Amino acid sequence: MRIISGKARGTKLYTLEGMVTRPTLDRVKESLFNIIQNEIVGSVFLDMFSGSGAIGLEAASRGAKKTILCEKNKEAISVIKKNIEKTHLDVKLYEIPYEKMLNSLDEKLDIVYIDPPYKTDLAYESVKKLLDLNLLNDESLVIIETDEEERVLKQINELEIEIINKRKYGRVHLIFLKRK
Repeated sequence: MRIISGKARGTKLYTLEGMVTRPTLDRVKESLFNIIQNEIVGSVFLDMFSGSGAIGLEAASRGAKKTILCEKNKEAISVIKKNIEKTHLDVKLYEIPYEKMLNSLDEKLDIVYIDPPYKTDLAYESVKKLLDLNLLNDESLVIIETDEEERVLKQINELEIEIINKRKYGRVHLIFLKRK
């Protein structure tokens, strides 16, 4: 796993051993950033459920004005810190549950990447919390990574959010959302 583009281009990243997290594959990450490349520069980017931090660090490398990483798993936090040090990128790391982090934010988010543990309701719950706390503006982009597209779509259907794009990469689905 590596940083694909920008200031830290080519930097190899540390990853977690075992099944604690599933790193987003480079081909998925590359496709994602090709889709959102025009939105990144100058944005406030949140990588929720950060894992190794690869998505948020990629955004920071590509010119996000502010990048926020959120992870509560101690092993993952250790890897994120090593990756921040290795890339020399300026990011804010919250080492707390996503709910507490969202409650502490006092600015609107431009891009939110949500890659929660699979087989949970955290995608739905985190989008609902973003809406409830009014952390999204009309142009904000929310991206969910999941292997259960149908279930996630059914859950978020009740929220004031619209699906603007969907992509599939093997088992992985990316769902792109904006406020209604």
